[in-house]
This record gives sequence, structure tokens and C-alpha cells, in this order.
Amino acid sequence: MTSTLTDRYLSATLRSVPVARRDEIATELRALIADMVEGRTSTGEDTATAEREVLTELGDPAQLAARYADRRLQLIGPTYYLAWQRLLILLLSFIPAIAGVTVGLVEATVSDNPAGAIGAGVSVAFNVAVQVTFWVTAVFAVLERLGTPLNLPAWNVDQLPDRPVERDVTLTDVCASIVFLVLLIAFLPWQHFQSVMGAGDRLPILDPALWSFWLPALLIVLVASIGLELAKYRAGRWTWPLVAVNAVLNLAFAAPAIWLLITDRLLNPEFVDQFAWLRDGGFDTVARISVVSIIVITLWDVVDSAVKARRSAR
Repeated sequence: MTSTLTDRYLSATLRSVPVARRDEIATELRALIADMVEGRTSTGEDTATAEREVLTELGDPAQLAARYADRRLQLIGPTYYLAWQRLLILLLSFIPAIAGVTVGLVEATVSDNPAGAIGAGVSVAFNVAVQVTFWVTAVFAVLERLGTPLNLPAWNVDQLPDRPVERDVTLTDVCASIVFLVLLIAFLPWQHFQSVMGAGDRLPILDPALWSFWLPALLIVLVASIGLELAKYRAGRWTWPLVAVNAVLNLAFAAPAIWLLITDRLLNPEFVDQFAWLRDGGFDTVARISVVSIIVITLWDVVDSAVKARRSAR
């Protein structure tokens, strides 16, 4: 079904207003647009042209939504707010991550402390995010005080999305996935430095030898999975490129984990020795159950994402 310009304009406007008021605002705004279009066509203007002119007159959907929601688009000034917001979101979406990953990789190559490298990367990413936010805001504040025009192109209806986006990916699901991934990322260095056997010497659960390659590689996959979650939420639905990336990341995590399990290289031998049931064949049982679970979860996740992408493409 082809969406009209009005449908696309309403979709772009309603995504930024409170859910409880969307139906009311949609009805009111659609009636307003229809009346304005009718007023122009009654004078002989073409309907399509009249619709474009009316929507252009109403202006940027983000600004109109702010008026309906009684929300001030202002941090340093309403004239500069949307440009500041869009630029800041763009820069924060990749600059801190690039800086953090770069520092973490460099630190990992010059020291034998993988956990310290991860901490350094996270710290640098946070500091870079703060610096980017401060300097972008400062620059826009100066531009406002000096009255410098931005000379940005005026908004027009060609900037509307191609069709109303039906969001299949909820913020709750994405947040839950990111929290799980962050906890898993934190667990890997935590288990290396904290004893789970109570008071005494440090006893890692996973084989410390894995820090030479496998655990840093798995950490990179987990961080990339967080990026996938953010991309998925931004898209609002599963797309085939996202399905492909999801399948690659699932395979990149599942294959090493399964191999380490079946070759008895995942757990720390000293940790296994602390439990008689693990030494006496229990580990083999745990490994088999874990391998089957990993395969089932991986296949389910890939198939589920493909099904959702196919449904969204219809």
C-alpha cells in the first residue's frame, strides 16, 4: 500500500508525541491538513501540489510534535536546538566507541592485563562522550550568542520517511538485551579477579590462558552485539542486513564457545578440581548440555530474526 505525503507526515509527527495523545492528535492534525488542502484546491490548485504546500507550511514534524506535546526545543536556543541535537546524536553514535575500542586494543597489545585494557577503553569512551557533548554544546552556544546563521537547507516534504515505520523492536526489549550483554561483558573480567570460593586466593572460573586470545575476541563480539541492538532499535524493525549481522555475531560467539567446551579448554582446571562431581565426569555432562543449549539458542535467535524480517518486508 502506497503511503500519501499526509500519512508520512503524520507518522513522522506522532512518533515524538505522548502515546496517550497520539490518536487525538492524529485526528486533529489530519482534519487540519484536509481543511487546508481543501481551501487551496477550491481556488483551482492541484491536489498534489496543495498537499505539498500545506505540509511545507506546517513545517518540520519534530517542531510541530514539540508544540503539540508542549515541549520546548531549547537547551541553548530554539533556533539551534534541532541542529545541535541531530549533530550530537550522530557524533556520539560512533566517536566514543571508536576511541574506546582503539585504546582498549592498544592497551591489550602492550600489557598482559586484558581486564585493565577493557577498563581503559570504557574510561576513554566515557571521557570522549563527555568532551564531545561539552564542545558541541559550547560551539552552538557561541554561534547563538553571535547570531551566526547556520544556513541549513529549509525543511521540505522530501525529507519525510518513505513510509510510516511500524516499530517491531521495543525500547524495553533492546534495554533488556543490552543490560544482559553488559552484565556478561562485566562477568568475564570479574570472574578472573574475584574468587567465588569465599575467602582465599583468587580462583578464576574460566581458564586464564584464554585471555591470550579467546576471551578478548568474545568481548569484541559482545560489544558488537550491543551495537547491533542499537542499530536494530534505530531501524525500528528487523531488516535483512541486520539479520545477516546477527547471524555472523551469533556464529562468532557460539562456535568458539562450543569448541572450548568440547575440548575441555573453557573452565580453569584448578576450579574444576575444587568440585568432585566435576572431576568425576560431571563436566562432560555440563559440557554436553551447554553445547546443546548454545546451538538451540543460536538457531532460535537467527530463525526468529529472519521470520521477523520477512514479516516486516511484506
